[in-house]
Amino acid sequence: MKKYLKNYPAVILAVLLLGTVVQAEGEPENLYAQSAVLMDADTGRILFEKNGGEQLPMASTTKIMTLLVTLQNADLDGEVTVSSYAASMPDVQLNIREGERYRLRDLCYSLMLESHNDSAVAIAEHVGGSVEGFASMMNQKARDLGCYHTYFITPNGLDASDEQGVHSTTAEDLARIMRCCMQNDEFLTITREPSWSFTNLDGTRNFTVNNKNAFLNMMEGALTGKTGFTNGAGYCYVGALERSGKRLIAVVLACGWPNHKTWKWSDTQKLMNYGIEQFHRETIGEDTITLAPLLIENGQTASVRMKADVESREILMKEGDTFQMDILVPDQLPAPVVEGEMVGTVIYYLNGEIFDLFPVCIEDSSPMIDYEWCLGQVFSRWMPVTIQ
Repeated sequence: MKKYLKNYPAVILAVLLLGTVVQAEGEPENLYAQSAVLMDADTGRILFEKNGGEQLPMASTTKIMTLLVTLQNADLDGEVTVSSYAASMPDVQLNIREGERYRLRDLCYSLMLESHNDSAVAIAEHVGGSVEGFASMMNQKARDLGCYHTYFITPNGLDASDEQGVHSTTAEDLARIMRCCMQNDEFLTITREPSWSFTNLDGTRNFTVNNKNAFLNMMEGALTGKTGFTNGAGYCYVGALERSGKRLIAVVLACGWPNHKTWKWSDTQKLMNYGIEQFHRETIGEDTITLAPLLIENGQTASVRMKADVESREILMKEGDTFQMDILVPDQLPAPVVEGEMVGTVIYYLNGEIFDLFPVCIEDSSPMIDYEWCLGQVFSRWMPVTIQ
């Protein structure tokens, strides 16, 4: 097996100087949260984690998925009729009443700006037919996003469990969900709105909801986010920020209980500042790679060209990060080979872990030289041409 290896000088220098991996200077320390993650929103790469894969209840941060599923599956101008079950939800409430009708869009603002639990259930029943049906949609979307350690039972994040598990997620999974949410312009519009006023469709009640996401005014470039608290989850937060060409997502779970409401803000700012101060944009990999021809054994030695559809990547890196590229292709292959056939892989490694993969494919076909092929060549070259 041929193995082409490309080491960048920075990699070699880092190995010579350090010898071992050490904790980066300025890395967040003494976080209150039991679980925390900082993610590069552009690539999905985890820049920092503290117990990032630990499954924990997440309270009302659930509602980012509630809104995402709603935006992807329903018309926001739709009419929602409130059920007795939705009206029975505990605080925090909009205090909607059974039988009342609302515009779905208005309930979405209620859901995200003031985190109303009754609005969440009314939305879920409208979009999914029932809370259970909507939870199935949420769980399917989680699987689609690769969130395999997330389980939704409720649309509002109240502590819940059933025979399949506990309403919970991980900091890593919640960051993945937020990354998808950030790609939806309507999600950003709703969650960034300072306040929203509306009436029920009969015009008998008036409401104004105000944005309770204090992080939007805490850091320059704050984009969106959602708070959460239950007795089981503690204080939670997921938020996003864009500054200096960097788009960052921070998640904190189980970040204290009363009277420690501010700890989530302290931890979130530590994580965001770490991303802003310690990381810079750098291009890794290449847009084109020249490969030697691949030998083919087809009764006589021949060769075919190979191609790798590689791309360079612009990512966030910090001092001490290392990049390596491997090209793995065989020494030779038996015929026949056909154009487009995958025969190898280009692998990008970041800090020794696989970051990206690209296929190496055959650019020309090469048939097997056997009796049938030889006979065909004889007939094509030596049989006389009949002219009529």
